[in-house]
Amino acid sequence: MSVIGMWFRKDLRLTDNTALIAALKEAQLKNDKLVGIFHLNPLQFKVTSFNHDYFFTAVAHFVEVAKAAGLPIHFLYGEIEAAFEELTQKIPTLNQIYFNRDERGFGAERDRKMESFFAEKGIECHHFQDSHLHGATENRKQDQTAFKVFTPYYKSWEKLRKPNFQKIDSQKLKEFALDKQELFSEGQAEFAQLMQSVDEKWASEVGALKARKRLRQFISSGIEQYDQTRDFPAQKGTSRLSQFLRTGELSIREVYHRIKAEAPDSIGKETYLKELCWRDFYNMIYFENPQQQVLEIKEQYRNLQWNNDEQLLQAWKTGQTGYPLVDAAMRQLNQTGWMHNRLRMIAASFLVKDLLMDWRLGEAYFAEKLIDYDAASNIGGWQWAASTGTDAVPYFRIFNPTTQSQRFDEAGDFIYKYVPELKGIPNAYLHEPSKMPLNIQEEKQIIIGEDYPQLIVQHKLMRQKALELFKGIDQ
Repeated sequence: MSVIGMWFRKDLRLTDNTALIAALKEAQLKNDKLVGIFHLNPLQFKVTSFNHDYFFTAVAHFVEVAKAAGLPIHFLYGEIEAAFEELTQKIPTLNQIYFNRDERGFGAERDRKMESFFAEKGIECHHFQDSHLHGATENRKQDQTAFKVFTPYYKSWEKLRKPNFQKIDSQKLKEFALDKQELFSEGQAEFAQLMQSVDEKWASEVGALKARKRLRQFISSGIEQYDQTRDFPAQKGTSRLSQFLRTGELSIREVYHRIKAEAPDSIGKETYLKELCWRDFYNMIYFENPQQQVLEIKEQYRNLQWNNDEQLLQAWKTGQTGYPLVDAAMRQLNQTGWMHNRLRMIAASFLVKDLLMDWRLGEAYFAEKLIDYDAASNIGGWQWAASTGTDAVPYFRIFNPTTQSQRFDEAGDFIYKYVPELKGIPNAYLHEPSKMPLNIQEEKQIIIGEDYPQLIVQHKLMRQKALELFKGIDQ
């Protein structure tokens, strides 16, 4: 009897897990055993961030779910080839490995490396595209080249048949699962040690059951108005499913098919499904531009002379810019590990176009803080805001942070939540507290420059500098 390995990564679920379902079918066909695997990279022990802590809290939850379902997870620890070498020694009958592949970034490099490793060991390697509705090479132009603009990509994407949602056979999973945890006590101990340093506050935020509950709520009470409410951060107008898609606790196919089947037709529904297409689009863009995390896609902008002011950067990071909505956005990120999508655009535009700072600094900070961090979408969003990416906003379209504040948080409900020092400020000055006369500041006991910061830059002036910076390159 041989053994099939199922290597879990960012696919922390049993239901509609493409590689797992295929591995289980193979085990049934050949009467083999199935072993669940998770690899721990020593570098992961050196990281402390919201992103890191949320992910491993989700891993710990999944381990318990899988155990209850009869599939123990075996932890491998160490440099990846050495860790899997140990696996082959401890389970010498392992002859196949299944996993859901990464198509870009570090994960893609790792997968190519491990394919060679498994080939040298004589282990069959089976990998699947699981995290997107359509993989990076599935939606192409008629000449089979990649799209560079979203709208034609979307029109083509709409016509493609979407992959089906698949259920796992729970009884068969128990029947064919292999438990060899006694051989991997070191890996289990390393995972336990890792979890000691993980912030427990995310424990109530993880799990497939919570993800499905949130999906049900969105379908029943949010999606019809999504096109009207999604830009207003004080409203619960977004799905808040991104963190579950990032960890794989929720399948993208389940989201798509349940919305198609259960949500009534509406502009909101159409708008949300288009957002799922954006995920696929940015995944494709990263695949086509593997250096985009460090290099602008538009080559003419690779030598922009960015500002290098650490004080301005820290003011942006900590929400001390003097622009209330920008500050509320950054404080939401720092407190919750999440930021409303409209605010991501505003905060990114402010860093790049108002502070003239390198977009890579903002991308890296979001990567550290966001619990729903997806490299392709985050990098794509930052290059969009910086006007350096594919189908990006033109450089001369610059968000006015005050106008955005007035438009999307007019009453200040969101601002008051995250910038409580502004409570009591007259509404006439809510979005521009720096313009409040000194006598009113004293009356309301909100002194600008003491209780709340002065503007760190003047938008009108910095807008002109941004235009000159980009225009100088374009000429």
